[in-house]
Amino acid sequence: MAIFVPLRRSRPPTSTRSWHRPGVTRLVNSSTNRARPWDCLSDLRPDDQQGAVAAEYIHTNYRLEKIAVLDDKRTAGRGIVDVVEARLHRLGRQVSRQSYVAGERGFRALLSRMEKDRLRVAYIGGYHTEVGLLVRQAAEAKADLTVMANDPLMTSEFWAITGSAGNGTLFTFMPNPAGNANAASAVAGLKASGLPGEGYTLYACAAVQAWAEAVNRSGSFNADRVASALRSRPIDRFDKRRDNSASGFLVYRWRDGHVERVKKY
Repeated sequence: MAIFVPLRRSRPPTSTRSWHRPGVTRLVNSSTNRARPWDCLSDLRPDDQQGAVAAEYIHTNYRLEKIAVLDDKRTAGRGIVDVVEARLHRLGRQVSRQSYVAGERGFRALLSRMEKDRLRVAYIGGYHTEVGLLVRQAAEAKADLTVMANDPLMTSEFWAITGSAGNGTLFTFMPNPAGNANAASAVAGLKASGLPGEGYTLYACAAVQAWAEAVNRSGSFNADRVASALRSRPIDRFDKRRDNSASGFLVYRWRDGHVERVKKY
């Protein structure tokens, strides 16, 4: 038996009975948090790498602007913002730490404070819904603000919230599998079924494929054997820390309803 856990940036759901059931192989789809049991594997790289990429990008491209870092008060949101803040401090930058409550719908007061403090760049650790609302409300207020966020922005739902206000919003994500020739058949199959052939959906497909290959390779459904096969070099999916072994995070930008890679940092 295998459990494929959907998008979560906080700790995996270790309290559920099925999560702890003997004989269960656990793969977390799109989790970047390192806090996982030994036999739980993730198909994204971890937040310490993602946060470092974001901080370096901000430092390089916004040397004169005042910076804010925002978290949604969740464990994962705070975690990645901690990484970005610490890295910016090591680079000699001062930042203003701000927070909002997960599920918040109105950001006018927060945006007003940031405008008063002349904060022009905001890095946000959170989910696409709240980030999208903040971006849209910033545009409505005509705020001079550049927003950069983490991997949950790799979804068309973000653009559905922001519309054209989302133009220029930056975020970090793994190399987009939709542009990988090896994923062409999977993308076509998903679109034929009316499903989006985009980042998280493809990572979920890859998790299922990796598990199936591991079952075949190990010749067993035994969770320990399957987990060992998933970590093995022949499958070439996961590194020694049980994370995706592919290259690290890149910077992307939303433009006219599409995601484009920022090629020059």
